[in-house]
Amino acid sequence: MENGPLQSYRSMVEEGHIRPDPAQLLAAEKLELLANRLAQYGGAAKPDFFSFFGARRGEVPQGLYLFGGVGRGKTMLMDLFFDAVPFTPKRRVHFHEFMAEIHELIARFRSLHDGDPIPPTAQAIASEARLLCFDELHVTDIADAMILGRLFKGLFEAGIVMVATSNLHPRELYKDGLNRPLFEPFIDILEDRMEVLQLEAAADYRLEKLEGAQLYFTPSGKKSSQAMRETFTRLTGYKKGKPAELSVKGRKITVPETVMGVALFDFEDLCDKPLGAGDYLVIAHAFHILMIENVPLLAPEQRNQARRFIILIDTLYDNGVRLVLSADAQPDALYAIGDGAELFARTASRLIEMRSKDYLARAKGDAAPQES
Repeated sequence: MENGPLQSYRSMVEEGHIRPDPAQLLAAEKLELLANRLAQYGGAAKPDFFSFFGARRGEVPQGLYLFGGVGRGKTMLMDLFFDAVPFTPKRRVHFHEFMAEIHELIARFRSLHDGDPIPPTAQAIASEARLLCFDELHVTDIADAMILGRLFKGLFEAGIVMVATSNLHPRELYKDGLNRPLFEPFIDILEDRMEVLQLEAAADYRLEKLEGAQLYFTPSGKKSSQAMRETFTRLTGYKKGKPAELSVKGRKITVPETVMGVALFDFEDLCDKPLGAGDYLVIAHAFHILMIENVPLLAPEQRNQARRFIILIDTLYDNGVRLVLSADAQPDALYAIGDGAELFARTASRLIEMRSKDYLARAKGDAAPQES
């Protein structure tokens, strides 16, 4: 395929944005094959009121399940594939957000009729996208585990093609979980409908770039802004990212600048606007490194911004997001007086811990290898 994921990967190597890695090259080749097969596949006809299944042009291609340790490039490869493949309709979503949507649909269909809500839920998803790309597929919730087998049986029978990234082999999903035998049909479906490929890249390249680097710049200003920009370039291989949008229950969150799993925000973008825990969770799932500029000294009258900042840092910390930040002062001085200042002591402690080697090493997420 011209301008497919393989060519995109090679171009990034040639342009110096990433360094070559044999394991990533193999994954890009697999994704290229899938893109070519999708070009010959029409997908199931859109379900209507009378028929859930429709005629298809060509055999349903086998999807790809790409797993491996953090920082090996899974998300980057997913980005290249999703952007390059012309197949439509397609959808890319973090698996956690997808499952939240599934539970809402199940509740809606259960309220509408007395039958099994899983088939109409699968029908609703299949009617909107024939290529589903999931980032960070993992299962820890028993409510998810109990429905996944039936849900994905319906999706695959409807002609869905699936690509997923995960830190775990399918057989390791929901390991030692309650009632795990009821979850195992989902594993069987994944292995039957998807090729399983381990991404055995050499190292956590993004961690290599962060370890030993300055991650907290103070005071804010021209010098810190320049340092943040240099850090952005070192992490991504690009001098500037592109704007993007995240969807949260019908609303849009504007991302000023992002590329290669790194997002750059100003404090005002995140804490002056009426965002809440759910919004910050979507951001935490969407990016593996968050860069926040111009955190001010917070006065008592800015208690709402302070409260949002506390929630934001808690969410990033709990989800293992790596953080680079510029601020007007060191963490313990950012909100010394005001309503909730006593709660900010934990936030200050977390801001310090998030610079540590131990936090960076255990942080979750996946990123692409970068070259200085």
